[in-house]
Amino acid sequence: MMLWIDASLALAAVAAALALRPWRALDAAGPPWPWIAWSALLPIFWGADRYVAEPLAQPLSGACLLLLMLGWPLAILTLLPVALLTMLLAGLAPAEMLARLVWLGFVPATIAMTLGAAVRRWLPHHLFVYILGRGFFVTAVSEMLAAVASVWLHPVPTGTTASDLMLGRCLAAWGDAWLCGMMVAIFVAFRPQWLATYADRIYLPARPRA
Repeated sequence: MMLWIDASLALAAVAAALALRPWRALDAAGPPWPWIAWSALLPIFWGADRYVAEPLAQPLSGACLLLLMLGWPLAILTLLPVALLTMLLAGLAPAEMLARLVWLGFVPATIAMTLGAAVRRWLPHHLFVYILGRGFFVTAVSEMLAAVASVWLHPVPTGTTASDLMLGRCLAAWGDAWLCGMMVAIFVAFRPQWLATYADRIYLPARPRA
């Protein structure tokens, strides 16, 4: 049953992303190198528990930073090769690869997109609201919600309990949120063009005219 649920969620997300044709936003130079570099790191994060042979060493998602850098449609499409490379490097079965794609990638990215839209709609348009709100708190909440749903819907690995697994995933979510918030702060300060979800005209207050 869970295989069908995961497959349905994945197909729905990919179909929606393809329908939006996000590659039209790319210029002739191609994707910026931070996008490629972060995507290359994600298979290391996603397979962390397998690389160290410790089920409680929970993987980091990284999907929320990818969302802030690319927007939702491109982030969804970028996560597909990430999942395939994780499967090859970590020796995952296809069903487990699909579960990680959905619950480490698609679900937290989609929740973060929804919560991020709410932050933009109802909170002040201020630089620190973007950094702390979308970069940190939205990331933490999105990944913890995805973790709760994943643990509730999937059987826990042998030798672990649901409570231990939940604790590990929530700690990983907070760690990922700190990393995402730090990177977003750096990007906003030095390379705001690397964030598709940020614009100075929205989040920097206009200077009064002399």
